[in-house]
Amino acid sequence: MSASETVEVTGHLMDSGVLSRVLDDVREYGGDWVVDKIDLGRERDDTSRAVITLTADDDESLQRLLMRLQTWGVNQVDPGEATLAEADLDGVFPDGFYSTTNLATKVRLGGRWHDVVNPEMDCGLVVEKDEAGAPTRVITLPMSDVRVGMSVVIGAAGVRVTIPVVDRDDEAFGFMESEVSSEKPQAVLVRMVADGMREAKANGQKVLWVGGPGVVHTGASQAMIAMVEAGFVDVLFAGNALATHDIESSLYGTSLGVDLSQGHGVPHGHEHHIRALNTIRKHGSIKAAVDAGVLTGGIMHALVTHDREFVLVGSVRDDGPLPDVYTDVIEGQRAMRAKLPDVGFCLMVATMLHSVATGNILPASIPLVCVDINPATVTKLADRGSSQARGIVTDVGLFLEQLAHELVPGYRRD
Repeated sequence: MSASETVEVTGHLMDSGVLSRVLDDVREYGGDWVVDKIDLGRERDDTSRAVITLTADDDESLQRLLMRLQTWGVNQVDPGEATLAEADLDGVFPDGFYSTTNLATKVRLGGRWHDVVNPEMDCGLVVEKDEAGAPTRVITLPMSDVRVGMSVVIGAAGVRVTIPVVDRDDEAFGFMESEVSSEKPQAVLVRMVADGMREAKANGQKVLWVGGPGVVHTGASQAMIAMVEAGFVDVLFAGNALATHDIESSLYGTSLGVDLSQGHGVPHGHEHHIRALNTIRKHGSIKAAVDAGVLTGGIMHALVTHDREFVLVGSVRDDGPLPDVYTDVIEGQRAMRAKLPDVGFCLMVATMLHSVATGNILPASIPLVCVDINPATVTKLADRGSSQARGIVTDVGLFLEQLAHELVPGYRRD
């Protein structure tokens, strides 16, 4: 028996290509569609609205299709009430669980809409209840954190999502007309990013950085240190490599054995990163090495001395690693999630894997800019569902130098 549902989608449907993507997804998921009504906006700032009847082979297929389409902001015209089921295994959602987006989400329970506290993609929706069994709040929860007895939302009924509204006249992100910017004036792009960071700070929010070792390799450490000291780096997400090469640079003046002031390798330079790791491990932590006067410069030193937060999550490739690095990736994810409250802007520089990982846990409402020499980095972000990601294709070292000049009055590279 076939199943059907009437849905609606609003926004800049034609010029953004959303409507065509929605209909393509219907076909990809084996469904069919009929456009019942479409109202097209006439002026540049007018939104459009389409009402569509979807048909699928069965209810299970229809629910999967409805969940997929919600990534584009498509909602049921009559959403009804959410259906709940209890988890019966730790780390396992009940069959048919609602697979979340990173969009602002509401769940209808007992005739009342509840805002989802922490929108995040690829999770489930868990309903918390009081002693009387009444729902108190709805949260997103990763699969690894599910416990027996938790109430989990099943299917797409009773769930609504909202696409962030982008002010097209907002100059702070006027360059976000395209996902990847490579041929636009660099000074303009730098200023736009700086304005976004200033706006977050003015609103009492945090600026989150996601960095790779290229920050150190390109000689941009001094610029980043200046921005840490000026208060524009509140939290850093990185791996073992950025911190290790930064500490190597501070202790030995090299990064992966290359003299950063001369641009060439030095005798026995290949040993420096492992000796740097050993030095920090001997003291037990990066902070302990700073407090002992052993680590006296660099990005990690600046973060510690200015009481900024950082989360380092490792991989199977790591040497050492540093004692501060999370080697259990699930624990690392939890530590990253714990730093997201009050983040108002995210800048990702020179790292694909950590950028994708962070994009996976960020709400779509947080402005996100990715800077990399490789355009595939930001493309992968968008493909993974971080539709708010905008990219700047350029050399990270030059970009951070310009950003420091924009944000830090009197900044000069020594």
